[in-house]
Amino acid sequence: MTDAARVAPPAIHVAVIGGGPAGLMAAEVLLQGGARVDLYDGMPSVGRKFLLAGKGGLNLTHSEAIEPFVSRYAERAAQVAPWLQAFDAPALRDWAAGLGVGTFVGSSGRVFPAEMKAAPLLRAWLHRLRSQGLRLHMRHRWLGWQAGDAPTTLRFAAPAGDVLVQADALVLALGGASWARLGSDGAWAPWLADRGVGVAPLQPSNCGFDVGWSPYFAERFAGAPIKTVRLHVDDGRGPAFDKQGEFVITATGIEGSLVYAASARLREAIARDGSATLQLDLLPGRSVAQLASALAKGRGARSLPNHLKEHAGLDGVKAALLREQFSASQLAAMVAGQPQVLAERLKAWPLRLMAARPIDEAISSAGGVRFEAMDEHGMLRALPGVFCAGEMIDWEAPTGGYLLGASFASGRAAAAGVLARHSNQPALPQESAA
Repeated sequence: MTDAARVAPPAIHVAVIGGGPAGLMAAEVLLQGGARVDLYDGMPSVGRKFLLAGKGGLNLTHSEAIEPFVSRYAERAAQVAPWLQAFDAPALRDWAAGLGVGTFVGSSGRVFPAEMKAAPLLRAWLHRLRSQGLRLHMRHRWLGWQAGDAPTTLRFAAPAGDVLVQADALVLALGGASWARLGSDGAWAPWLADRGVGVAPLQPSNCGFDVGWSPYFAERFAGAPIKTVRLHVDDGRGPAFDKQGEFVITATGIEGSLVYAASARLREAIARDGSATLQLDLLPGRSVAQLASALAKGRGARSLPNHLKEHAGLDGVKAALLREQFSASQLAAMVAGQPQVLAERLKAWPLRLMAARPIDEAISSAGGVRFEAMDEHGMLRALPGVFCAGEMIDWEAPTGGYLLGASFASGRAAAAGVLARHSNQPALPQESAA
């Protein structure tokens, strides 16, 4: 073997656009695979949305078994499953432990860092990535492609002026379109569509909905939690959604964990029918018969609100909900003459939703790059050398660790695809002024 034959080919140069969990994880796997990696982000620092998510306690993943875990991704479960099988919840917890961040399983099965914060994990992660050779380029806003540009020719607006980057491969981890102020604005969607990439419209996910409260109710109860209720949705399009939990009244409607869990079904019903009606079991601990018997008891000198509170356990915001649909005289008549009817109503209280809240208010977004537009390695069929990861791909999941879990795993999958494709290909020049 000649000396020339013994010389290893130069490391491939990969550009990653997007400094969220998917982009950072892709960068880590690429670095471990021997690539030279430059990560670009339009914000002043990476992980803005990641840090915001961690303010209330960073929910990294969920401890449930892989089968139910994968089922949370609904119609995209089959496509997301390979990501999660390669990097499941135990693997994610081991990864965090490797950064010196212990984790624990909460009472709901959700997995959190021991300190309940995102910042320590992100600091440790960035320290390791930099030590492995990652180069970060902040305030570099991707400008899309100009006519005639190769897929891996990249143009950025940067503080020192426009920058032109040539890379061997590109990983796009640009996020969806929620919380634009943190960098995820969906501006990439038309650029990819113009290049022949199939992109599903971006829509709000894990979002609130407008109801159209009366002015009194909106002013008096905005911000009030509705606790211990069951939310039921049956739109005739698959198994009914039925879950107990809590949510919050807003000035325009409802939001919160129980609502988010049903948001995809509700959003699609509104798009299809113009509105969606859910049913609330306002008193899940009591049967219809128990409620009817309690309501039928004589009021005596008690006021109607006191009667509902003492015998049915209805007060505060739950009692006020009744007045959104019935007058005081109508309620009094039902208590006196139709307690069974009122009891049945309380166990299936209808709430009509008129619209989803704007996508920029949503926790996450649905839609994005269609799986059919990518090959089995996550590379865009229309743009050779360009791979996608994270929330910009067309999948959605409820809160509870499923969003972050799939984002991390998709970043690793995209990086593995890059390494597999470019294992024997030489690198290109790195960067120049545009």
